[in-house]
Amino acid sequence: MAHFSPELKQELAATARAIVADGKGILAADESTGTIGKRFAGINVENTEENRHAYRGLLVNADDELAKYIGGVIMFEETLYQKNADGKTYPQVLKEKGIITGIKVDKGVVPLPGTNGETTTQGLDGLGARCAQYYKDGARFAKWRSVLRIGASEPSPLSIAQNATVLARYAIICQENGLVPIVEPEILMDGDHDLNAAVAATTKVLAAVYKTLHDHHVYLEGTLLKPNMVCPGASCATKYSPKEIGVATVMTLQRTVPCAVPGVTFLSGGQSEEQATLHLNAMNALDTTRPWKLTFSYGRALQASCLKAWSGKKENVKAAQEVLMVRAKANSEAARGVYVSSGDSADASASLFEANYSY
Repeated sequence: MAHFSPELKQELAATARAIVADGKGILAADESTGTIGKRFAGINVENTEENRHAYRGLLVNADDELAKYIGGVIMFEETLYQKNADGKTYPQVLKEKGIITGIKVDKGVVPLPGTNGETTTQGLDGLGARCAQYYKDGARFAKWRSVLRIGASEPSPLSIAQNATVLARYAIICQENGLVPIVEPEILMDGDHDLNAAVAATTKVLAAVYKTLHDHHVYLEGTLLKPNMVCPGASCATKYSPKEIGVATVMTLQRTVPCAVPGVTFLSGGQSEEQATLHLNAMNALDTTRPWKLTFSYGRALQASCLKAWSGKKENVKAAQEVLMVRAKANSEAARGVYVSSGDSADASASLFEANYSY
């Protein structure tokens, strides 16, 4: 890490810690234009720039109370440059609330030749210049999603090695340009594998990722991890309790993630809003060693009910913001291990799983 100045290291570490400060997590609002279009289709809203601007504006202009629960918001590039009517950019609005802006920098998954339908992620070309510009425009952290899956021979050694290398190259490029990289090796929930298979695959992937991050001289104190929770496949016949999911996930992290990493910000991965909250709470309620903050970086599990409440109507903005606040507060409590379910609505308990999910 000699090539990083003490000042840069200090800035990266401070940013990472601030994002996952006690009870705080991340709102992942970085859906691509195509993905947000799918969300809008579900509420009969046309996928236009105007509607995307209105919806993302609803999120960033929520009550200042949001900053109690949300430490960072990940944006799609379009959103980084959108503004309120008073001319303030969305990153400026968030900064005034005390919330840090992040940016999705990958260019999506592509097939990995030589594998059985596995993928790698593109977007390294020109990444340094893009990161430097994003920093100037208010971003302080970044996200890159790699996707793996469990199958008869998957994730393959080739897929693990290639995705770990891409994540490490992305991470060091981000840090050289002042951005904290969120390292996201997501293992999809597709399949009928049981919890033991998920433990084995996640352990293998995370071990490889951290070995490769070390090889690339990534400054771990200035990173965050965004993994899948260790869950069985969506088609698995066996049902597991939140405590079983929590124990399996924390055990896997204890075996693979260095204590230098400030925080683990889980993706929801198609779990229902309520499931994602209960599983996070179970992890933080365990009487065990947790050297990193265990918190959330949810997209669907923070926004699904909010989006439905909005339904593209201006008169519904306040109601949608209130729904967002309910989910943010619930997950903040889960990040501290004190969440108590109130028998939430059917909307919060509805499955958000999508096969072969892509952004």
